[in-house]
Amino acid sequence: MGRRCRRPRRRDSVRGGAQVDSVPLGARRRGATHGSGPNHLSDDFELVAETFRRFAEDKIRPVAEHVHRTNGDVPEEIISGLAELGGFGLSVPEEYEGFAQGGEHDYMGMVVATEELSRGSLGIGGSLVTRPEILTRALVGGGTEEQKSTWLPRVASGEVMVGIMATEPDYGSDVAGVKVTATRTDDGWLINGVKTWATFAGRANVLMVLARTDPDRTKGHRGLSVLIVEKEPVGGHSFAFTQESGGRMEGRAIDTIGYRGMHSFEVAFEDWLVPAENLIGLDEGLGRGFYLQMAGFENGRLQTAARAVGLMQAAFEAGLDYAQNRVVFGSPVFDYQLSKVKLARMAALIQGGRQFSYAVARLMGNGHGSLEASMVKAQVCRAAEWVTRESLQLHGGMGYAEEFPVSRYYVDARVLSIFEGADETLCLRVIARRLAEQALERSGA
Repeated sequence: MGRRCRRPRRRDSVRGGAQVDSVPLGARRRGATHGSGPNHLSDDFELVAETFRRFAEDKIRPVAEHVHRTNGDVPEEIISGLAELGGFGLSVPEEYEGFAQGGEHDYMGMVVATEELSRGSLGIGGSLVTRPEILTRALVGGGTEEQKSTWLPRVASGEVMVGIMATEPDYGSDVAGVKVTATRTDDGWLINGVKTWATFAGRANVLMVLARTDPDRTKGHRGLSVLIVEKEPVGGHSFAFTQESGGRMEGRAIDTIGYRGMHSFEVAFEDWLVPAENLIGLDEGLGRGFYLQMAGFENGRLQTAARAVGLMQAAFEAGLDYAQNRVVFGSPVFDYQLSKVKLARMAALIQGGRQFSYAVARLMGNGHGSLEASMVKAQVCRAAEWVTRESLQLHGGMGYAEEFPVSRYYVDARVLSIFEGADETLCLRVIARRLAEQALERSGA
């Protein structure tokens, strides 16, 4: 990369007809995002955006790099701060001490909050509010009244932090084939098997586990149910618990190149006893686990698109700032036409992804949009890889250094096209299949 480049300094100036944006966050024009255009939100949602934007700026960004570089844990002050803001109750109905009122406002609120938290950090901000949302939607959709009253207020307050367990070593996107079993006993359910990519499983004190409750494997997804598994929260990269009955649960974090902080675990269960009342829906929930899980995952795809938008916004701001302050061949990088083209394309992709996400949120809030949720996830997450790459390129050699956060944005973006439904699975088995089915319906075939 040649000799070490001179540190850029922040400047407030006008060069080449383009004004350098150095306006403090709180002084920006209402509804504007840093250089990528207005967000076109209503006053209510602009307040939501500003609230979570301020939290991300003040609490998440200052520690994001340290957590990433040390592969550390999400700081407890971020969790408690989000709890105070009500971030964990955005999807919990009001009657269970949350903020959800039903309809598109709930989905929009989650999208707006998720974007702003992801702008602070994907690993310690963007995913924190989506883990409990998946359990919340399963409980609302299939839980008994007693289960809702027991768990939802605790989720909304942040007392209960949630980890999600669907994937297994041999089953990822083909979640209907999971092997982990839950066997009924006089005392409840005994869980056996291994789950993997269980994000936040260490710090969580509740795990939402998709397990096979019907031993007849020919039933496929119809033999799956969802259980709520309680555990002690722990920090670090490993844990092991033993029950008085002899059951064991042991987990180890999987080291990853990015998306650090929440940690994704592989967890092994051996005769781990779960009370009978922790099967979501009780007997009515037997065999419904796949559908309860996927209801949360469909919205999870929308939230992942929002995470991608927030990450792109952070990368764009970093690239713009560096380009305006780094001088090469006697002029700021920003003054060169190719740099302006890069930034313009980045801004267009961000704005397109943002408005697409808003549109899908409104659809889902009105009972539609499951196909579009897969579309926006596939499209915007792929765009995030390009935007973060271009921002890194604008940084030149320093983009490849760990000294600047753009390298974190780049490796974080790579996971977006993999989790919550890999691109290939979404495009071939969800989007293409549903589009073909719709075409056949229209043709009358």
